[in-house]
Amino acid sequence: MVGVFLGSLFGSLALGVPIAFALIICGVAIMFTLDMMDAQIVAQNLINGANNFSLMAIPFFVLAGELMNAGGISKRIVEFAMSLVGHIRGGLGYVAIIASILFAGLSGSAVADTAALGAILIPMMIARGYDVNRSTGLICASGIIAPVIPPSIPMIIYGVTAGVSITQLFMGGIIPGIMMGLGLIVVWTFIARKDKSELPKRQSSKEIFQATIKAIWALFLPVIIIGGLRGGIFTPTEAAVVAAFYALFVGAVIYRELQLKDLHNVLVAAAKTTAVVMFVAAAAMVSAWMITVADVPGQMAALLGGLIDNPLMLLLLINLILLAIGLVMDLTPAILIFTPVFLPLVKLAGIDPVYFGIIMVINLCIGLITPPVGTVLYVGCGVSKINIIELTKGIWPFVLVHIIVLILLILFPSIIMVPLDFLT
Repeated sequence: MVGVFLGSLFGSLALGVPIAFALIICGVAIMFTLDMMDAQIVAQNLINGANNFSLMAIPFFVLAGELMNAGGISKRIVEFAMSLVGHIRGGLGYVAIIASILFAGLSGSAVADTAALGAILIPMMIARGYDVNRSTGLICASGIIAPVIPPSIPMIIYGVTAGVSITQLFMGGIIPGIMMGLGLIVVWTFIARKDKSELPKRQSSKEIFQATIKAIWALFLPVIIIGGLRGGIFTPTEAAVVAAFYALFVGAVIYRELQLKDLHNVLVAAAKTTAVVMFVAAAAMVSAWMITVADVPGQMAALLGGLIDNPLMLLLLINLILLAIGLVMDLTPAILIFTPVFLPLVKLAGIDPVYFGIIMVINLCIGLITPPVGTVLYVGCGVSKINIIELTKGIWPFVLVHIIVLILLILFPSIIMVPLDFLT
């Protein structure tokens, strides 16, 4: 049954079948194998897959991200980071990392983060003599911090699939996300020593203060979201609505860059992104239900049963498998497909499901910046007008540092669990 599951899934993907339809085909293949084919089961699970209150947070967080881009919020975050570190050697690289960490607390999407910041920073970095491959690689590697620091769309998807607290997932992602940013800063410091690009002048205290005032409305949003969740004021879904309304208010009333005529394009872009995510989530329920009926997790447990008593080795093996999956599959479908497969094993081994979810999301985020399917890589290529081979050459040091952070989190779970216990 494991062979039917993997063969039908990856066979469909190899033929170029869109991921949502590949998931349905996978479920149908298992039905045929079990001699229980019923179209009603497919239809019912498609409906159930999208009929979940927690998933309502996704369209609102997506809308919030689109409103932030159109309303000038991302631009002011970049200007704020520029005022702080723009004058240092390699300063625009530090700006990219700091802005990504700040923007991660707003968007929750690696693609949105990379596209927004890349459009602003890559032309500036090229104009000042930075290596385009390395610069684009840094911005792509910084962009994948967005799904780790709350609010995070992949964390919502994992929480719904695994049946665990989304608020805990959000809180648990803060320290790992900051560690990923600090790791990039360390690597960029070594790279920037050879940098011969033009250095802008240091900004005065008055200019830093002005940039801070302009960005203060943008910087308040992650405080509102995290503070509201931590204080139990609202749920993740309600936080998404607050984020969307706040972004609309700031862009239209405070910054006055978001015009009425812009709302149509913003809403259409958000609807398209939401439709893709929700259809994949609905299709994944078909295969997830059949995986459970066919007892694929039980068969996987039998295959890996010798590692149940060794949680560390089990976790290392699962992460190696996830790294390989990330090379050929996008983040969202990978979470939807493999959470039901690996979660029972993780629970049997006594590993906290929230901790595993954070590790899983970080692992699969690395897949976003690795060829051949790395979505964020293609966004970076589109912004900087370079090909995937050139970008891959520039991004490998940053991929390596993210893997090192992942290994540290696996070896020392307290890095996640101690702050999580404090924050929740």
